[in-house]
Amino acid sequence: MGLTGKLVAQIEFKHGGDVFHDLFKHKPHHISHKIPKLVQGCELHEGEYGKVGSKICWRYTHDGKERRAKQVIEAIEEENKLIKYKMLEGDLMEEYKDFIITLHIETKRNRDMVTWTLEYEKRNEDVKHPISLLAYFIEVTKDIETNH
Repeated sequence: MGLTGKLVAQIEFKHGGDVFHDLFKHKPHHISHKIPKLVQGCELHEGEYGKVGSKICWRYTHDGKERRAKQVIEAIEEENKLIKYKMLEGDLMEEYKDFIITLHIETKRNRDMVTWTLEYEKRNEDVKHPISLLAYFIEVTKDIETNH
């Protein structure tokens, strides 16, 4: 079996893709106020929110455990409402050599669809594919929609 993988999930967001994109691009520090059971904090460590090269640290709860993640914004495509984050440090990096999370919003048949893509390389064959993390991002999307 291979050590690299890619998981993708897409879910409708009824309050507008621009709203969702803007929240993650310019106001990720507001997410913890909307969904505190899933995200406890987001701090800017370097750069500016919404700028490529900026480093962000998240505190979140996944699978019942408090976790941390430090990411760099690798790419932003405004026209495609796309943000790509590369993991630098944190709990995920204990099991994965490389981990990239891409958030993309597109409109299909007048519906805004949020797509989460996880691309990763496991440290060894014993590491599980991050299916529960993909489910976590679906839950984040639904909870933001509910609390918007």
